[in-house]
Amino acid sequence: MARLRSPDGGCAWDIEQDFYSLIPYTIEEAYEVADAIERGDLEDLRLELGDLLLQVVFHSRIAEERGLFDFEQVAGGIAEKLVRRHPHVFGDAVYHSDEERKQAWEQAKLEERQSKRSDELPDSVLDGVPGNLPALVQCEKIQNRAASHGFDWPEVLPVFDKVTEELEEVREAWESGDQAHIQEEVGDLLLVAVNLARHLKVNPEIALRESTKKFSSRFQYIERHVQESGRDLRDCNLAELDALWDQAKQALKKR
Repeated sequence: MARLRSPDGGCAWDIEQDFYSLIPYTIEEAYEVADAIERGDLEDLRLELGDLLLQVVFHSRIAEERGLFDFEQVAGGIAEKLVRRHPHVFGDAVYHSDEERKQAWEQAKLEERQSKRSDELPDSVLDGVPGNLPALVQCEKIQNRAASHGFDWPEVLPVFDKVTEELEEVREAWESGDQAHIQEEVGDLLLVAVNLARHLKVNPEIALRESTKKFSSRFQYIERHVQESGRDLRDCNLAELDALWDQAKQALKKR
């Protein structure tokens, strides 16, 4: 990377990059790692991890050129954090339950965030959750933070009731015709759906990605069958497409 960014014979594209220009590539490579894992392609996973590592090296090299930090400091920093956050492995701490371990982990993260603050503003347990995360991921992280400080239902049944309540509020908003209110209530419904996923120990981001892939497979099944009949999807009525959807569910379930 030092060679690629060298003004003397380096690559023009690599030389002109900075932290901000690399953001979309860094995000894309992380998602490609996730995609390789979900597809079960371990050889592709090896390659995609290399691409993601390249982004770490790239950012580190830019920082080194600016006298900020280098790759060794990046690696050293995460090693120190792992030791600090695992006193039950690298120290004498003893946790008697998974809940104790989680609370200690959140407390360690809170102390780290507080040590970084230079202002006089009151601390929030929600500090440090990135604002540019995918909405489902951000929602889950914020709810986990709040739950770790006691703001959560102690069991799952009330969450089911809350989903029903929020769904009814969406219907009422729809009946009002107020689009801004509809959006607000749909957002509340999605938020409580994430909460339900948490209580059921389901990762909402992964669950939605899997359901979206399932929807795509079934829809493509419908497309193929309609095309084989020499027609276009727009030529079919909803009842016919719905019947093909049910057929797709059964056919794809057998695979």
